[in-house]
Amino acid sequence: MIHRPPLAGVIGYPIGHSKSPRLHNYWLRKYGIEGYYIPMEIAPDKVAESLKFLPTLGFVGLNVTIPHKEKALALADEVSDRARMIGAANTLVFRKDGSIHADNTDGYGFMQNLRRGAPDWDPTAGPVAVIGAGGASRAVIVSLLEAGVPEIRLANRTRARAETLAGQFGPKITVYDWENAGDTLAGAAVLVNTSSLGMVGKKPLEIPLDLLAPETIVTDLVYTPLRTDLLIEASEIGCKTVDGLGMLEHQATPGFERWFGIAPEVDEKTRAILLSA
Repeated sequence: MIHRPPLAGVIGYPIGHSKSPRLHNYWLRKYGIEGYYIPMEIAPDKVAESLKFLPTLGFVGLNVTIPHKEKALALADEVSDRARMIGAANTLVFRKDGSIHADNTDGYGFMQNLRRGAPDWDPTAGPVAVIGAGGASRAVIVSLLEAGVPEIRLANRTRARAETLAGQFGPKITVYDWENAGDTLAGAAVLVNTSSLGMVGKKPLEIPLDLLAPETIVTDLVYTPLRTDLLIEASEIGCKTVDGLGMLEHQATPGFERWFGIAPEVDEKTRAILLSA
């Protein structure tokens, strides 16, 4: 029998921005694993046939990024509870029986990053203010509710999207009008920006921070730039801040372990590899 090194990769449209290949290929080299991780730009109308074809080439799994996360979930044969709750998949495993298992590790990555950056955080300490109601917000909300936070204050530019999430995730979600987003900060234990506002090339995140207390933990899922204006201003107020790069690192570890058999370590070298991209 011919030995074929295991293959994994990331699919999206476009895909050139993804840092995942740099991260996974670094881990493959670090642990001496004979395998490859490949970025693939796949058009939306080619996703279904690609998921059937790639395992025949030796692929054992994939990461999935925008805009294919919902479609990947729908095409999977087996879906984790987390992925079902979030409504999207970012990690696929191609099993030997030909079936596809779908999971979503974004919430796991968020929580691991938050706990590493703010190890003293107690989920029951107080409300969490969440900015944004997109796909990343769904993953963050699920992970916060699982951790036991007492209240999530949600503000989004389009109120209807926030109302939809509140309807799905229950009475612990309180929706705020966008013009009152600053009010979510009163007494908040944590502030999370899950939106793209503040990212390079996007509009700035312009919410008043007058009610932000020095004891509030502030984290931003945006990691380009690494130190967003939100994190800079929060630091000046005295808040502990957690940047978004660690979420990218930690969400990648479950997939790598499932595909290649080793749980990779997230350390300063991992971070340096991503920052050098």
